Amino acid sequence: MTWIQDYQPAGGLWVSALLAALPIIVLLVALGVVKLSAHLSAALALVTALGVALLLYRMPVGLALDSAVMGVVFGVWSVAWIAFHAVYFHNVTVTTGRFDSIKRVLAGFSEDRRLQALLIAFSFGALLEGVAGGGSPIAITAAMMAALGFPPVKAVVLALLANTAPVAFGGLGNPLIVLGRLTGPIMHLKPEDATAAFSSMVGRQVPFLAVIIPAFLIVVLAGWKKMLEVWPAVVTAGLAFAFMQFAASNYISASLVDVLAALAAMAALYVLTRFWQPKTVWRFEGEEPVKTSASLGAAKAERGALYAWTPYVILILAIFLSRIGTIFAHLPVWLDLTKLLHKADWVFAWPGLHNHVIQHAPITPKDTPYAATFTVDFLFSPGTVALIAAVIAGFAMGARPKQLVRTYRATLHQMRWALATIFMILAIAFVMNYSGATQTLGLALATTGVLFPIFSAYIGWLGVFLTGSDASTNSLFGPMQVISAQQLHLNPVLAGATNTSGGVMGKMISPQNLSIGATAIGQSGKEGSLLRQTFLWSLALTAVVGVISLLQATVLGFMIP
Repeated sequence: MTWIQDYQPAGGLWVSALLAALPIIVLLVALGVVKLSAHLSAALALVTALGVALLLYRMPVGLALDSAVMGVVFGVWSVAWIAFHAVYFHNVTVTTGRFDSIKRVLAGFSEDRRLQALLIAFSFGALLEGVAGGGSPIAITAAMMAALGFPPVKAVVLALLANTAPVAFGGLGNPLIVLGRLTGPIMHLKPEDATAAFSSMVGRQVPFLAVIIPAFLIVVLAGWKKMLEVWPAVVTAGLAFAFMQFAASNYISASLVDVLAALAAMAALYVLTRFWQPKTVWRFEGEEPVKTSASLGAAKAERGALYAWTPYVILILAIFLSRIGTIFAHLPVWLDLTKLLHKADWVFAWPGLHNHVIQHAPITPKDTPYAATFTVDFLFSPGTVALIAAVIAGFAMGARPKQLVRTYRATLHQMRWALATIFMILAIAFVMNYSGATQTLGLALATTGVLFPIFSAYIGWLGVFLTGSDASTNSLFGPMQVISAQQLHLNPVLAGATNTSGGVMGKMISPQNLSIGATAIGQSGKEGSLLRQTFLWSLALTAVVGVISLLQATVLGFMIP
């Protein structure tokens, strides 16, 4: 049995688009107005998506349910498997006590609050984002800064603002891996090739923001004049991060971008402080500034650094070896671990859904079966690599097998509702894709014409505001963005990348992350205050992303890979 999609089931494009958007509207209202939990909001939106598919689009019940189940399974493997083991890796460092060593190294770096913010909120927060993703960078860096004497609310604001630099690549590149797997078939690309293309494109957008985020951070913390006093550190951190972000995203692997960029920024700050220190230590009002010695920051940061960072060295090495075939071409077979890992891949067509849905013009030039294939890259997945690295690092840090098992169980309990939300968000995405709702929205957005790149950034921003996750946003809106771009004869890779880059700016105002930050400093109920301090910055930075995308779509086309 086959079923042909209808892109205007209500008789007109915009009326159909409004009805197609009902699952998204329900998610928005449930999260932002009714203030239900993320998993309950996602459940209501999933029920709505199925209702729209069955009642408006007249999708057969079997196909609708098959698409929802495939979305859940996709969420288990392609999103949750990676996100869960990234968090597990971090929890292993906490359980073994190694994370305490890292905190001592960071706290001893400098007495200047501005340099502490650059190191902890910007650089170390990016490392945590690259490893664990989710809300962990905000919670951990905000709590660390509050413990060091930062005003609690200010600590969370800094953590939220700094988190904009690395979010596009998330935990081990997960947002772009998800985007590549969902949109690769639409663009007739292999998932890994689509992921690499999106990684390169995002790596030609967000580094421009990474250069200015450190300065932006210090201005919010201490004001413009105090930022100028530490401009060497601001420039050093921003350029080191941006350069490595570009290089890793274009020439290494999406999974390593944030980790390498964060370490580059931290190393650059360390080297700088061996030769330079601000003339006076800046503290908060009521704290008396004191003169610094030229070697203060470097001497303190040097103690115990190698011991503290051992787990992250293991993780980087594990990811590097697993991606070695994509980094170096023409390796001997016995050295190409990437190719060996891919031999365990399992590719299969989803029964009852594969090629049973027919797409047609204007989405495709002619009637075309909509594939529903699924790849389980068990050994190559960043989630598997993170799990292996966590076990190796755990044993290296003196953990016993029982301790690692207990930490695994604790991580499952910690993430149970987040995982449930992921599964339902992906189910919504698949139901909307296979019912034709995503295509309807894409066709409607295509009517925005030349301004679509700016709209594209704000769509991503809205998605992260709703879900708190760039990966989830790429699941919800990535296919729609790609289809819209194809209708406008724009590069679909640019559209998908802009969805990711624009989404970054919604992270600082998403209800989930505001709640995480407020809880981390024991200030539950302060979410409104945090929102007021970050909302306008979020809108402004999204506009910057939109302008960058518009320029790349028009006069800077050479920047598109």
